[in-house]
Amino acid sequence: MFQSFRLSMAWLHTWFGLVLGFVLIVVFFFGSLSVFDREIDRWSIPQSRFDPQPMPSFDKLLKPALEEMQPDPAVVAGIQDRVNGPLPAHFDVVRTWGVYTTHRDPVATVFAGFAVPNAKDPEETLWAVHAMDPRDGKLLPQSQLAIGSQWFYPMHYSLNVTWKDLGTWVVGFAALMMLAALVSGVVMHRKIFREFFTFRRNKSTQRNTLDLHNLTGVVALPFHFFFAFTGLVIFAGLYFPVAHTQLNPLHELSEKIEASETGLPHDPAGVAAPMASVDAMVAQAQQRWQAKGMAGDVGYLQVQHPGDANAYVSVYRAGTDRVALTGEGIHFKASTGELLREDPPRTAVDSTNEFLEGLHLQHFRHWLLRWLYVLGGLTGCVCIATGFIFFVEKRKAQHAKAGGQGSRIVDALAVTTMTGMLIATVAMLLSNRLLPENLMGKGDWEQRVFWGVWALAMVHAFLRGGAVAQGRMNPAWREQCGVVALIAIAAVVANAVSTGDHLLRTISTGYWPVAGVDLSLLVLSGVCLLAARRLGLRARDQAALVPPPSPAAPSADPAGRLASAEVSHG
Repeated sequence: MFQSFRLSMAWLHTWFGLVLGFVLIVVFFFGSLSVFDREIDRWSIPQSRFDPQPMPSFDKLLKPALEEMQPDPAVVAGIQDRVNGPLPAHFDVVRTWGVYTTHRDPVATVFAGFAVPNAKDPEETLWAVHAMDPRDGKLLPQSQLAIGSQWFYPMHYSLNVTWKDLGTWVVGFAALMMLAALVSGVVMHRKIFREFFTFRRNKSTQRNTLDLHNLTGVVALPFHFFFAFTGLVIFAGLYFPVAHTQLNPLHELSEKIEASETGLPHDPAGVAAPMASVDAMVAQAQQRWQAKGMAGDVGYLQVQHPGDANAYVSVYRAGTDRVALTGEGIHFKASTGELLREDPPRTAVDSTNEFLEGLHLQHFRHWLLRWLYVLGGLTGCVCIATGFIFFVEKRKAQHAKAGGQGSRIVDALAVTTMTGMLIATVAMLLSNRLLPENLMGKGDWEQRVFWGVWALAMVHAFLRGGAVAQGRMNPAWREQCGVVALIAIAAVVANAVSTGDHLLRTISTGYWPVAGVDLSLLVLSGVCLLAARRLGLRARDQAALVPPPSPAAPSADPAGRLASAEVSHG
């Protein structure tokens, strides 16, 4: 089929990169934003704009809030088909309570899991999740969407397509093919060391675009390879669901054996029992960590079977001082505070897995490394974007002569997934500041704005793509860059007007989560204005120097015309 292995790798690199690049650029971009997802949350929810807090008192604040929690009616309605008979108005049997905090998030996430009466699956659990102000125990409104952690971050790994986990499967397949594209790219470019230092900015668009594609691909090659691989590792349980298929009959038995070995009860006793002071258990856990020379911040706290004689409390360390996702859990009997178990050291396999996951999810406290993650992710975006541009620039003249539409379609999709994605992102942030805080379903409206604006950007890219079919540049590039710049500035102004947290205030007080988002929007606006200006100059020069090619005369034989076009494409 191909004259050499290198040519076969070039074919694989080109076509797999083209088809799956539209997914991967979304993954890279929102992965970059997810590095600062909690900071974006602070920008989108003004009520949470205060300093990060330690784990609040369980006895005084958390327990009263957890006891009052009930599942959201929309969540309850969603499981109706999984229950025999009607659902109760109030859920009384609580299976678990949990609280999560992080050094970057001022609010605490509290959740409660409830048993579902008459469920078809006895293990069916209904969840209630809230964000809580740890200073006073007040639950924040559920209608507000934490744009960073609840939209941008899931967009990174699932495209926010949750039906049958389809989005996660698509991203996983794209990541697997990305590994193949990276390997094939190395095979294609035999002079890889020279390309590390080569960028001819004054050459033709096709030449300098290819240089930039090679440069960004080589510079960030280890980053791209490692994160594609670790992303697959994190979701290996979904892609290879052995535990939920072949081994599912053994699941219950395995849990009971583990419970007997660890001393942590698997089932409730069915006998009510009061709860001892959880704050005292937390203090004891911190003392034990301190004795080992570990930081004593609590990151996660869980109560199993609350209110039951078999209830136990698990306290996990935040672990922001290391890369690996390890919690050094310590477990106590809830009714007495007696120490039940201290998690033993991890095995070599577990330690390796925790390190790989921790390096990908970056829960550690290291701001310089976080910015390097952002740089690596954006470098991936540039690498993919320049690949799209090179593909179009190389073929659009040939397609114009042959009357083909391939370059026009690819170019329009490239506009949609680059500038269109940016428009949708900044439009969502702007809508967050313009929509009333007490609007019912405010978060749902913000999501509609995101998808609606992105769809409009795609329509605009296709409508303005006629120039590509004539061998010229699509004006949608320039126009959408201008729109991104205007909306980004508008979002900064809207934040200042609606909250009073303008840049002078946030910078002077050192509140960088909000100041950082505003400054990033202004930088984005400046870059897009510069790009729009340069694209405008290029379009003017192109119109003056390169007349549109005349379309090919129609052939009487459509099959012959198609064959001729295929030959001209190579």
